[in-house]
Amino acid sequence: MTHLKELPFSALQFYATAPYPCSYLPARQARSQVATPNHLINADVYGELVRAGFRRSGVFTYRPHCDGCRACVPMRVPVARFEPNRSQRRAARTHAGLRTLVARLGFSPEHYQLYLDYQASRHAGGGMDQDSREQYAQFLLQSKVNTRLVEFREADGTLRMVSIIDILDDGLSSVYTFYDPDQRRASYGTYNVLWQIEQTRALKLPHVYLGYWIGQSDKMAYKAQFAPHELLLDGRWQRPAPSAG
Repeated sequence: MTHLKELPFSALQFYATAPYPCSYLPARQARSQVATPNHLINADVYGELVRAGFRRSGVFTYRPHCDGCRACVPMRVPVARFEPNRSQRRAARTHAGLRTLVARLGFSPEHYQLYLDYQASRHAGGGMDQDSREQYAQFLLQSKVNTRLVEFREADGTLRMVSIIDILDDGLSSVYTFYDPDQRRASYGTYNVLWQIEQTRALKLPHVYLGYWIGQSDKMAYKAQFAPHELLLDGRWQRPAPSAG
């Protein structure tokens, strides 16, 4: 575990939340460690926090701090060494015609409707499928760091996917992605990560941070397919053992 006193966070405070139901592993309770105050977490500080295993949800910066569980492991992809596998190359070919627009954060009714459709299809009953406009905006459209919204559209203008990414001094951090759930044979999520890897290479930055890998969760285990990758283990970024993905 990284010792926060060793990092340049002397002005920050860290507190643990009360237990709440885990979103990824059934019948488990989760807790988070939250960094405050929010107004002191600028782009430079946030980059250091990400390297220490933190993520953000809106303006809240956190990392898992669960009692007796270490299932959530921060993951990043060193883009210079990344090699797509066969299914990833197929996804790249399938969706090569998507047009991208990189923009600043802002509300769009079209984005919001796609978000609701995605939540209702992929995460029904999780609560987010009923998010109001305000909840959606708090989750994805509030940021104290260098954040971009990326649209992915067909040539005819049909919106297929929206991705929120943070730009760090050593790479891109994937915040959240949602896409058209009705295209059952599509591989939008895979294509999105591949796009982020290529953008990071174009920016001549070393890493894409993919959030948390959870080997016991079908929703999160797929990240291990982006290889080679590194996990934050015992406070150090390192290649995992073969059994870890």
